Amino acid sequence: MMAPIMWDEPYLETCCRSALHRLVLSGAVGRPPDLKDGPCLLRLAGMGLARTRTNGRFELTARGAARHASEVARRPQPQGPPAGPPAGPPSGSALGPLSSAAR
Repeated sequence: MMAPIMWDEPYLETCCRSALHRLVLSGAVGRPPDLKDGPCLLRLAGMGLARTRTNGRFELTARGAARHASEVARRPQPQGPPAGPPAGPPSGSALGPLSSAAR
């Protein structure tokens, strides 16, 4: 009999998931520690999903970006180099290239 599969990552409360998303949105600027989500940012830092800069602001770690992509944004993680260039719209679609008459 197999043991049940266990979730091996600590659960992120809704407030901390939101703080992680705001941290992603803040980009290179980072998040200041004295906002309402400060306690969540400290928890994220304790989990390795964020880190504190020397100026006191929080920034995202690579681990935090991966957790955001898989749990908050629900995007699959890339498994290697892309297979090729992204496919464009089908020819003749409304989003396709403009004809020379329409330019």
